Amino acid sequence: MRLGLALGYWGRGPNPQHVDLAVAAERLGYHSVWTAESWGSDAFTPLTWIAARTTRIKLGTAVAQMAARSPTATAMHALTLDHLSGGRMMLGLGLSGPQVVEGWYGRPFPRSPLTATREYVDVIRQVLRREAPVELAGDYHSHPYGGPDGTGLGRPLRSITHPLRADLPVLLGAEGPKNIAQTARIADGWLPLYWSPLRTDVYQGSLADAPEGFLIAPMVRAQVCDDPAEALAAVKLALGFYIGGMGAKSRNFHADLMARMGFEEEARRIQELFLAGRREEAVAAVPDVFADEISLIGPRQRIAERLELWRKGPVTDLLVTAPDPMTLEVLAELNS
Repeated sequence: MRLGLALGYWGRGPNPQHVDLAVAAERLGYHSVWTAESWGSDAFTPLTWIAARTTRIKLGTAVAQMAARSPTATAMHALTLDHLSGGRMMLGLGLSGPQVVEGWYGRPFPRSPLTATREYVDVIRQVLRREAPVELAGDYHSHPYGGPDGTGLGRPLRSITHPLRADLPVLLGAEGPKNIAQTARIADGWLPLYWSPLRTDVYQGSLADAPEGFLIAPMVRAQVCDDPAEALAAVKLALGFYIGGMGAKSRNFHADLMARMGFEEEARRIQELFLAGRREEAVAAVPDVFADEISLIGPRQRIAERLELWRKGPVTDLLVTAPDPMTLEVLAELNS
């Protein structure tokens, strides 16, 4: 199992520690570093900054949102950074949810998310292979565009720039069973949001068609500390926000995932409290056992014992969100 560093997205502004953490992770032998985006900072620019300060570590987006760019624009970002970094790019994509897609990007959330994702990946693959001009008569992505409001002058185009790698890895963030199953068929890897090494049966059916070499790269909050309860509070805070507020009550993919993992009653209660404006109560309602299972928190020995559970399962890459270099160093030592 390889280690990656997950830096996420910015809050109010850039975190001055992020580049230093990436440099430290490369020195410690971490395989990859990952950035994200929501409705603020983008995923690609920080990776470019990190690429300029490093030489070996792989550079991943976990995730770049599909609604933010056309698939050809995303392919342009990926192939450009792949060239500039000497072939270190790993493209992680996510569809996001209706609230973000329609509220921030100002476009309709697809009625068939599976079809929209499949078409998006198809276009990116065509750009990277550069075997022919890009052509797709899709429900959501058409190249050339043939809609009634078009000029009719568009023609199929092939990238002027020759991509460095036709097989640049494409990973997908997927939560629903059908979405995960499609990911196993069309992508090079999967980026789970929540992963419990004690509940891998939740995913087994969806991964039945995963080919050899398929990457499974969940994110995990890690922190070496004397008091697990104190560090767990940060995990519960994030879970309360995602499960309670990152989606409408009728359509929250994160809450649905928590329910499938055996915490349906708790997930619905968190939603109810959060949407009623009782956010502190929503955070308090996050079960400690759930927050703990998807994290690596506590003294070194406790983390060592729990890390073995992750290593015994199908996870290929563990993307670590850690607040300090010491935690990165401990995990590197334990995983060696």
